[in-house]
Amino acid sequence: MYGWIWRHLPGNAWVRSIIALVLVLAVVYALFQYVFPWAEPLLPFGDVTVDGASAGGAGADR
Repeated sequence: MYGWIWRHLPGNAWVRSIIALVLVLAVVYALFQYVFPWAEPLLPFGDVTVDGASAGGAGADR
């Protein structure tokens, strides 16, 4: 896939590298601005449960 993108970019290697860098930065920007905020409520990162009653695990002898 990356080879296909590289072959279809215009210019020499330096121009292609700059265009590829701009494309990668645009994808990262879109992910952080739109995709991750949309998906964050769907992910279980806020559902953390810490049980205080240990059943013989580490630190139970204290």
